[in-house]
Amino acid sequence: MNTDYRKPLPGSNLDYFDTQAAVDAITPGAYATLPYTSRVLAENLVRRCAPELLTDSLKQLIERKRDLDFPWFPARVVCHDILGQTALVDLAGLRDAIAEKGGDPSKVNPVVPTQLVVDHSLAVEHGGFDKDAFEKNRAIEDRRNEDRFHFIQWTKTSFKNVDVIPSGNGILHQINLERMSPVVQKLNGVAFPDTLVGTDSHTPMVDALGVMSIGVGGLEAESVMLGRASYMRLPDIIGVELTGRPQPGITATDVVLALTEFLRKEKVVSSYLEFYGEGTKHLTLGDRATISNMTPEYGATAAMFYIDRQTIDYLTLTGRDDEQVKLVETYAKHTGLWADSLETAEYERVLNFDLSTIGRNIAGPSNPHSRVPTSELAARGISGVVENEEGKMPDGAVIIAAITSCTNTSNPRNMVAAGLIARNANKLGLTRKPWVKSSLAPGSKAVQLYLEDANLLPELEQLGFGVVAFACTSCNGMSGALDPVIQKEITDRDLYTTAVLSGNRNFDGRIHPHANQAFLASPPLVVAYAIAGTIRFDIERDILGLDANGNPVTLKDIWPADEEIDAVVKASVKPEQFRKVYEPMFDLKVEYGEHINPQYDWRPQSTYIRRPPYWEGALAGERSMKGLRPLAVLGDNITTDHLSPSNAIQLDSAAGSYLHKMGLPEEDFNSYATHRGDHLTAQRATFANPKLFNEMVHEVGSDGQNKVKQGSLTRLEPEGTEMRMWEAIETYMERKQPLIIIAGADYGQGSSRDWAAKGVRLAGVEVIVAEGFERIHRTNLIGMGVLPLEFMPGENRHTYHIDGSETYDVLGERSPGATMTVNITRKNGEQISVPVKCRIDTQEESSIYEAGGVLQRFAQDFLEATVG
Repeated sequence: MNTDYRKPLPGSNLDYFDTQAAVDAITPGAYATLPYTSRVLAENLVRRCAPELLTDSLKQLIERKRDLDFPWFPARVVCHDILGQTALVDLAGLRDAIAEKGGDPSKVNPVVPTQLVVDHSLAVEHGGFDKDAFEKNRAIEDRRNEDRFHFIQWTKTSFKNVDVIPSGNGILHQINLERMSPVVQKLNGVAFPDTLVGTDSHTPMVDALGVMSIGVGGLEAESVMLGRASYMRLPDIIGVELTGRPQPGITATDVVLALTEFLRKEKVVSSYLEFYGEGTKHLTLGDRATISNMTPEYGATAAMFYIDRQTIDYLTLTGRDDEQVKLVETYAKHTGLWADSLETAEYERVLNFDLSTIGRNIAGPSNPHSRVPTSELAARGISGVVENEEGKMPDGAVIIAAITSCTNTSNPRNMVAAGLIARNANKLGLTRKPWVKSSLAPGSKAVQLYLEDANLLPELEQLGFGVVAFACTSCNGMSGALDPVIQKEITDRDLYTTAVLSGNRNFDGRIHPHANQAFLASPPLVVAYAIAGTIRFDIERDILGLDANGNPVTLKDIWPADEEIDAVVKASVKPEQFRKVYEPMFDLKVEYGEHINPQYDWRPQSTYIRRPPYWEGALAGERSMKGLRPLAVLGDNITTDHLSPSNAIQLDSAAGSYLHKMGLPEEDFNSYATHRGDHLTAQRATFANPKLFNEMVHEVGSDGQNKVKQGSLTRLEPEGTEMRMWEAIETYMERKQPLIIIAGADYGQGSSRDWAAKGVRLAGVEVIVAEGFERIHRTNLIGMGVLPLEFMPGENRHTYHIDGSETYDVLGERSPGATMTVNITRKNGEQISVPVKCRIDTQEESSIYEAGGVLQRFAQDFLEATVG
C-alpha cells in the first residue's frame, strides 16, 4: 500500500488514494488523458501495488506500453452455481491434496470475498401456461440437484469468505446489477472503485454502472479467490462514440444486436470498450446493461460506461442506501470517474456508431452477431409462405418462446413492453399457438413486483408467459422437456423447428435438443412469435390473427408506443420493490464455522460431486509434447458449447449411457452443466455437441461430393477408424497417447466454461494450435496446463494440408510470446516444420503453466510456505 497518496475524501468520513497525483507526478497532466479503464487500473496499482513496482506499472498506463506485466487485485469474485460450485469442488479437492502432503486443509480458503448465486440449476419442465409452474419446477430442481446443493450447503460454513444466495432468487448478473455491486467499495476506512471477476462470460453486465467487471474461467477465478494477483498487460482500450438516439419503437435488444454485429466486424476481441458520447444520454441504465451484458458476443473483455446522472438515478431506483448513493457521486466526481471528467480522455482507436440508424432486429439462426432486420425476413429466406396442414405443426415451428436471461429481464422498458404487447394481443383475441412452450423467467423477483403493480403479469399469464423461475433457463439450454405428443410429431415428420428467446446465446444445439436453430429477440417480439407460431412468419407484415370483427391484426396494431412504456415504468417501477426483494435476501448470512470438517465427505455414488483427479495419474506426470496425435481438426468460431455443451443430456450420448449405468432415471439426467462437479460425467461431454464438424471425418453428400460429417465424431489413428468421440478418447487414454487439437480462428468463443479446458486435458490433450483464441478460453487452457499455440499470420491448417493422420512434436522455449516450432510427420513419412507463436502472454501465466495448472501452482506455493 502506497500511503503517501492516501488522503481524506471530501464530503465523507473516508479516505481515498489520490491516483491523479501519483500519475501526474510521473508525467504532468497525464491523468486527464487516461481512459476510464486506465484510471481504475491506476487506482488499483496506487492502492495495492508494491511500492518498488508502482512507477514502472503506472508508466505502462501513461505511455500506453504493453511490454510489462502489472498486477490487478479485484475486490471480489462472483460465481453462478455451475462454475462456482466447480471451483469450490476444486478447492475441496485441493484441501485433500494439501492434507495428504502434511498441510492444514482448513487454511485453504478464498482470500477475496466470493459471492455464489445458485441460478443455473433449474430446467423449465413446466411451461408458463401452468399456473403452478414455479413451484413444480423448483421441486424438480431440488430433487435433481440434492447432491450439488448438499455440497454447496457445506461450502457455506466450511470455507471462509463465501456467501451463497440459494436457488429461486434470480440470476447472478441481474442481482449483481440491482444490489450486489456498491459501485464504490468501503474497506478499513478507504473508499475505492468496486472491481470484480466472475465465473461467467456475461459478468461485464455491471460495467454499465462504471464497475470494472470481467468474465473469467473458473480456473482463473480460483487463482484470484486464493489471493493471487490477476496479472495483465495494458489491454487495447477502444472508445465507442455513440451518436443519435433510437427511433420510436426500437428496444434495447434491437440496439445491442446491431452493436454486436458492428463490433464483431470491427474485431474488438479481447479489448476493453468504453461507450461515451451524446448517444449514451438517450440510453437508460437498463439499456446500457443490455449492451454490457452482450460483451462476450462481440468478443470484448469489458464494455464500460462512465458514471453519470443515469448511474445515480438507477442506484436510487433500485433501492440502494442513500448514503451509498451519495458516496458514489462524491467519489466519482472527486477522482475523475464522473462522465464530465472524461471529456479529455484519449483513445488509440475510436469507433463511431449512430443509434438512429437501428431498426427492429432479431439475431440468428446460430450466432448472436448474425443480425437480421425484421424488415428483411423474406429477403433473407427466413420467413416465407408455407402450406400448413390443418391440425399439424408448420415448417419452422417455434417450439420454445422464452422471455429469459438477465440480458433483457434486467431492463424494465423491455419487460413492460412485453407486458403491454400481451395486453394488446389479449384485447384483440390473439392466442399462443398450442405447440409453443412459452415461459417467463425473470432474473430478479423485483420484475414480478413491478409487472404486478402495472397489472401486466396477468396479461402475460393469459398468453402462456407465467413466471416459471427466477433463474437462467432457456438461454443456458435448460428449456426442459417438450410435450411427448409434440416431440413425437417433430421426430416422425423430421420437422424443422426453432426457438425464439430474449437471451444472449443461440448457438446450434444449445437451447433445446429438438430445436434445429434459435433466434434472439426482444421480449415483446418473443410474445409476438409465440402468437405467430413459426419463424417462417414475416413478423412485420403477416397477419397474426383476426379481431372480433374479423379484421386482420398485425404487429403494428399491438406494438405499444414509447410514451406508454415510459409512463408505465415511471409509475410502476419503485425503489421499495427492490428493497422488499433484496433486504431479506442479503440479511441471511451463514457464518463460517471452525467446527465444520474442513474436508468434504465425498459421496462415492454421486454423479454430481466427485473428488477431482488433478493430482493423480497422467495429469501429475510430465507433458511429453512428442508424438502427439490429433483428436480433432476444426474450423473457425468453435465455441465452448462445441467443446463442452451445457444442454440436456440425452440417453444416446456417452454421458447418458454412463448415467444410465449408474442407475439414474432418464428423466433426471439433468444437463451437462449441472454434472460438472463430477469429472466422470463431465469429461464425457468433451466434444459431445451433435453440431460439431470435425474435419477428420467425412461423408459423401447427396451431390456426390466429399464433405465434413456432422456429429460428435473423430477418426482413431493410426487405424483410420471413424468412431464416436468419447470412444476414441477412452482408447487414447488406455494407450496413454498424448493428443493435440488443430483449429481455425476465434477458438473458444462463448461461455467462460472451464470444462472446455478440463475435458480436453483429461482426454490427454497437451497442445492446441489455432489461428486465434478467445481470451477467457485461452486462460482456462493455461490454467489446466494445456499449451495454446497460434499459427503465424496468414497461415492455417489448410496451408499445411493437415488432415489428422499426422503426428506432432512441439519444440522450443515456452515463454510469453516466444516463437516455437511444431514438427509434423505425415503418414507417408514426410516431415515439415511449422513456426508458431506461444500464447502464454504473461509471466504469471508461464508460472501457472509450468506448474501444470492453477491448482498445482497454488499447492506447490502453499506447501513451500507452510510445510517445507
